[in-house]
Amino acid sequence: MKISALSINGQVFDVKKLRIDATNMPVPIKALGKGQTAKVAITYSYTLNKGSHMRTGEIEPGADFVAYFFPRITVYDDIDGWNRFAYNGSQEFYNDFCNFKAAITVPRNFVVWATGDLKNADQVLTKKYARRLADAEKNDAVVHIIDDTDLKRQDITAANAQNTWRFEARNVTDFVFATADHYVWQSTSLVVDPATKRRTRVDAVYNTKHKDYHEVIGFARRTVEAMSYTFPKWPFPYAHETIFDGLDQMEYPMMVNDNPVETREDAITLTDHEIFHTMFPFYMGTNETKYGWMDEGWATIGEWIISNIIDPKLVDEYGVEPYARAADSENDLPIITLSTQQNGTPFFLNSYPKPALGYYYVRDLLGEELFTKALHTYIRNWNGKHPMPYDFFNSMNEGAGQNLNWFWQRWFFDGGYPDQALQSVSKESIVVEAKGSKPMPVDLTVTFADNTTQKLHRTIAVWQDGSKTVTVPLDGKKAVKKVVLGSTYTPDNSKANNVWEAK
Repeated sequence: MKISALSINGQVFDVKKLRIDATNMPVPIKALGKGQTAKVAITYSYTLNKGSHMRTGEIEPGADFVAYFFPRITVYDDIDGWNRFAYNGSQEFYNDFCNFKAAITVPRNFVVWATGDLKNADQVLTKKYARRLADAEKNDAVVHIIDDTDLKRQDITAANAQNTWRFEARNVTDFVFATADHYVWQSTSLVVDPATKRRTRVDAVYNTKHKDYHEVIGFARRTVEAMSYTFPKWPFPYAHETIFDGLDQMEYPMMVNDNPVETREDAITLTDHEIFHTMFPFYMGTNETKYGWMDEGWATIGEWIISNIIDPKLVDEYGVEPYARAADSENDLPIITLSTQQNGTPFFLNSYPKPALGYYYVRDLLGEELFTKALHTYIRNWNGKHPMPYDFFNSMNEGAGQNLNWFWQRWFFDGGYPDQALQSVSKESIVVEAKGSKPMPVDLTVTFADNTTQKLHRTIAVWQDGSKTVTVPLDGKKAVKKVVLGSTYTPDNSKANNVWEAK
């Protein structure tokens, strides 16, 4: 990025004399008091990277995904003042809520997709394609706005040497766009808010040689539907969501840049994970540079739950076993450790599986209805206000109507590791011991002498009072042949003591 001119409230700055510190450029201005504003005008240029795609740049000849391409004012909050943490690609987002008006000029035959609503479809698309787009916005069925035969005709865009596509977005934390002259475009829409009948349009835009993308429109639609009606059961907040065939696995407001993958399972989990970021961080405005777990942890539990809704045979255990292996090692720091102070394995564990498991256990403890009420309390309290960790914990306590600090403390703040063991088994009961200090649900699969089985479950409530053992009663009518302790979402650090067999 090259800034050639900068003025603030009419004061012109010599940009050559301003110091650039990584991705920050501090500019001294007269202090602003409460309710005062500053008008910032910047002239800049940006050269798109070719052959070095890192979340932005040329994907292949005739297809580009463009992000991080404009200067912005950093966030000022009441915790740190100005956010001076430079963007480095790992800690991803902390932006303020903005309104965008963008004009994107591209050559004829190039179509543009972007954050925000397309305001001049009738000027940039020919009538047939503008009509298909309008149909998709009110149609539950999948509409092929552009297919292979349309691409061959080259009659999609207005017959000008260049066309300017105009987009507007309100109350979003970022703006990105993508363009291509040889991608197909599938679209569908659904009612996301029954109270208002508001609809969200869902798009899949891709190169047809990538076979895994042929089902992505369905996966994306099911994700938006599940987010609106099941988890987090909050009407999808934006008018559209576009899944674009790119070279990364990265989310933005209303846009996803997803590379092609090898398997159907990977396509499902990648699609729903990235779309789930719509709520966290974007709708909430989380400081992901410091608290990755307030963002990626939610996308991980969203992926676990929604992948199974899309395909009931799919068991998504992303990150669980890596945590089980690394627990209590030098790679295992408390979740609350700032993301800026971590990388590699610690950053992954504390951003993805560990917080997701914490959310999962609280959902199990409270039950789906009360958990949803608690989560909605957090969303309503802090949408657009940059929530910090204690804002989340306090809102969940408030919404649940109970003090969950005993769990927040042990799972998010304390050291320790998750480890349960079978202490004893009889016809009358099974005693489970907590060898580690991290509270997990108790899941038992009991096989009796007649080869019948029974599954038994206890929530984390059994550990609330600090107990080191829990006794799970049996009816005592049949001899026990085998007991297995654990489930998909209990990352036991030592599984050797999780199986009991009668001698």
